[in-house]
Amino acid sequence: MATERSGLIEVGGKGATIIGDDVEVGQTAPDFTVHALDWTIIRGMADTNGKVRIIAAVPSLDTGTCDRETRRFNQEVAGLDKDIVIMVISTDLPYAQKRWCGAAGVDRVMVLSDHQTAEFGEKYGCLIKERRILRRAVFVVDRRDKVRYAAYMPVLGVEPDYEEVLDAARAALS
Repeated sequence: MATERSGLIEVGGKGATIIGDDVEVGQTAPDFTVHALDWTIIRGMADTNGKVRIIAAVPSLDTGTCDRETRRFNQEVAGLDKDIVIMVISTDLPYAQKRWCGAAGVDRVMVLSDHQTAEFGEKYGCLIKERRILRRAVFVVDRRDKVRYAAYMPVLGVEPDYEEVLDAARAALS
């Protein structure tokens, strides 16, 4: 049974419960399964083995902050080493994600759904129990599956420090 924690974040002006423990720098990144846009199952660590991963957890692509963040990472990936993969994970259904990606022209990042099992959300301490959405967080995992960077945003509407994330990913290449 996953840990439930309160007092970390507010959603809609009320305290929310986070399911799962925070991931910390230095630990082995937990593997997880999510769905791709076509509903195929993706194993986050195993299917990107040997790559540096930027993993961005977002509440919903249909919100302004998540829209900006995903578009930004989609633009940034073009200038990154080919061994860096960016995954954006939400609990939106793959149908909705596919529609959003098409409308937004997002085609370089892996947009993935944690809707069915919320396994990623629980393993990475991102699942908000009351809404069954993810809290905003970003992780950098190196080629050996070690967490090199972890940042949980204090409120849902706060974007990550993109330069800090990209610098951590570049450093993880070596």
